[in-house]
Amino acid sequence: MVNELFLELAGVILIAGVLALVAQRLRQPLIIAYIVTGVIVGPGVLALAHSTDIFTAMSQIGIAFLLFIVGLNLDWRRIKDVGRVAFLAGTAQVVCTSLIGFTIGRAVGFPVMTALFVAIAFSFSSTIIIVKLLSDKEDLDRLYGRIAVGMLIVQDLIAMFLLLVLAAMGDGGSVSLALGESALKGIAVLLVLALVGRFILPRIFRYAAQSQELLFLATIAWCFGLAVLLQSLGFGIEIGALLAGISLAGGGLQHEIEGKIHWLRDFFLVTYFVLLGTQLTVVSFQTLWVPALILSAYVLVGNPLITMLIMRFMGYHPRTAFLTGTTVGQISEFSFILLGGALTAGLIIPDALPLATIVALVTITGSSYIVAFNERIYDRCSLLFEWMAGKKHPSDSRRAKPSTAILFGYNRMGKHVYEQMNLVSEDCLIVDFNPSVIVQLADDGIASMYGDAGSDDVLRFIHAEKAKLIVSTIPDATVNVDLLDYLKQHRSRAIIVVTVRRAEEAEKCYAMGASYVIIPSVLGGEAFGQYLKTQKLKRGGWDALAKRHRKNAGI
Repeated sequence: MVNELFLELAGVILIAGVLALVAQRLRQPLIIAYIVTGVIVGPGVLALAHSTDIFTAMSQIGIAFLLFIVGLNLDWRRIKDVGRVAFLAGTAQVVCTSLIGFTIGRAVGFPVMTALFVAIAFSFSSTIIIVKLLSDKEDLDRLYGRIAVGMLIVQDLIAMFLLLVLAAMGDGGSVSLALGESALKGIAVLLVLALVGRFILPRIFRYAAQSQELLFLATIAWCFGLAVLLQSLGFGIEIGALLAGISLAGGGLQHEIEGKIHWLRDFFLVTYFVLLGTQLTVVSFQTLWVPALILSAYVLVGNPLITMLIMRFMGYHPRTAFLTGTTVGQISEFSFILLGGALTAGLIIPDALPLATIVALVTITGSSYIVAFNERIYDRCSLLFEWMAGKKHPSDSRRAKPSTAILFGYNRMGKHVYEQMNLVSEDCLIVDFNPSVIVQLADDGIASMYGDAGSDDVLRFIHAEKAKLIVSTIPDATVNVDLLDYLKQHRSRAIIVVTVRRAEEAEKCYAMGASYVIIPSVLGGEAFGQYLKTQKLKRGGWDALAKRHRKNAGI
């Protein structure tokens, strides 16, 4: 038995590794290689993966690790600026997608309850897929990435409540009573975790950090322990792992913890995607391919479009709306859980689950490409989204003359850059395409405008070419290249500072006329070198420096 299991795992890993190398060579998303591996080792081709219970357990471990790491990076003090839009957009998207999806389900011949459950299930997008894709692109910390993750968390919470309702229906209990009990349990759990995360966990993990091995073990124990505890309370492993990570966020050790377990996450997650691929068979595809393709097209196109319209209604720039919309073009692992529960309760027809499998494979594959290349797609199709641009921000009419200094991107680093720019020039304009930031700046009496740094119309309106100092803290190479191209064409003589992530992007920006390019990792290393040169071994100096930086970062 053990030898057979080892051979199964070895075969799956070998095939996944070979296909991943091919995908990397062809510059394709690795997720596609893992799903194709599942199809090959599944019952439809080689029938190699027989130990489904083992693979399911391994995939759950991967999901737990992934959501734990997501939680580590969800310090609420850092994402509070997108909390409102994430809640409203996430809720509105689920409602709108469900209503339209129900109509499509009835049109393709599903019974009422099946159409309803399929529509609701297909309104949820995969946190696992999107976090993995955004992490690979290093976009988790960008505005659209933070909004997308927030929306996915809202969707997951809605899914959890629906599962509780379904459980109450299956047991013959009261739905309102089940929801009330869940709400009370949820509030109690959050309050206890808040206290534990503030007063107990920091001491335990600071002690554990004295040994790398102990820190690693303590991290896994906390993740799994809380996940199991919350599962026993009816909240699921996913929510438990997520809250376990959130409780450690902002404690100062999150980066070290993430570095120790992200390789485990990647390894176990491979089995999740392989398991998805194993569920596709020839028979199910032959009987369900028409409704599956119709619903897949709706999820791939309809979900993103609905999200884009919701975000534009809330005042976000078409670029941000488009990039965020591309993240919801696939169905979630909760889709299977919800449909499985409905099938067990006898509410839907059996064909719903194989239908969901086909839709999952099509939409996950399609959305993986769309998210990977979403910025290129937007740049090439931007003319199609001009109708979404709407009217200029009300503050536009108050801009009567060019500004001496212009700052693109106020959040995070821009906030501290502005303090120094304002000392250099009192005539400083901030341009940002996060409407909540613009509203706050307007309330503070700071000259600001809603707009995209890469838009020629915006740059022309603010007379960017006449400024003497231009700083972009937006770490988006495409946007900064567009900005530099505009300034070059208009023969700007300004000092131009832009921000990128990688050296090759910096080289391109320098070639296009940038005066200085900020690479955060390089600049951070240089700054630390200066601190080391100044402070040396004086403990008091380091304490004062840490206190100042923690205050600036809101820690």
